[in-house]
Amino acid sequence: MDDSGKQKLLLDDHKERHFTAGEIVRDIIIGVSDGLTVPFALAAGLSGANASSSIILTAGIAEVAAGAISMGLGGYLAAKSEADHYVRELKREQEEIITVPDIEAAEIGEILAQYGLEPHEYAPVVNALRRRPQAWLDFMMKFELGLEKPDPRRAVQSAFTIALAYVLGGLVPLIPYMLLPRAAEALIASVVLTLVALLIFGYGKGRFTGNRPLRSALQTALIGALASAAAFAMAKAVQAIPYP
Repeated sequence: MDDSGKQKLLLDDHKERHFTAGEIVRDIIIGVSDGLTVPFALAAGLSGANASSSIILTAGIAEVAAGAISMGLGGYLAAKSEADHYVRELKREQEEIITVPDIEAAEIGEILAQYGLEPHEYAPVVNALRRRPQAWLDFMMKFELGLEKPDPRRAVQSAFTIALAYVLGGLVPLIPYMLLPRAAEALIASVVLTLVALLIFGYGKGRFTGNRPLRSALQTALIGALASAAAFAMAKAVQAIPYP
């Protein structure tokens, strides 16, 4: 068996398990974290203003709907901008490979030299890439510019994921207001339920992102608690202002 056959056999026997859904997880984190925090703060603020459960629920659902649309649109535009940027740089790199091939070839050597390769070691690689224009272009996009080819469906997927995650997160603090007619009781239940959800979400976020799960859970819950406390205090302060 030749060397290439041995390498193929080794790769077939060795299956690496890496987490590759980073963009989806990022979208979920963005949607759920905002969904849990913003409606929670809104409900707490309205409770501080002595609004009824029905008013808080109506305002909360309206905010969740508007927030989901806004967040989803933001995710779509961000992903679309990344895709447009990739296309622009791809065309520019194609033109440079055609018009100044020697400079681009020198840049390959410069990149490989950063990995400790000597000129006599990377020269065959440079020559091989020059004979394969598409591979040359892919190499420059990835190693010179640090750009990966985006999924053409990424923009729509990002918008849908963020919006759905926002809705799911945003409904959590509103559930008590659906079940309890008294806003004061619903507020307490909402605080408990949302803090538990923030702790669980923060713990899961820490596991997926490689951070310490417990620290991530406490951090996420603290941010949500501070946001709701600030909204509640501002509502109380506004309510205490004497109006003519």
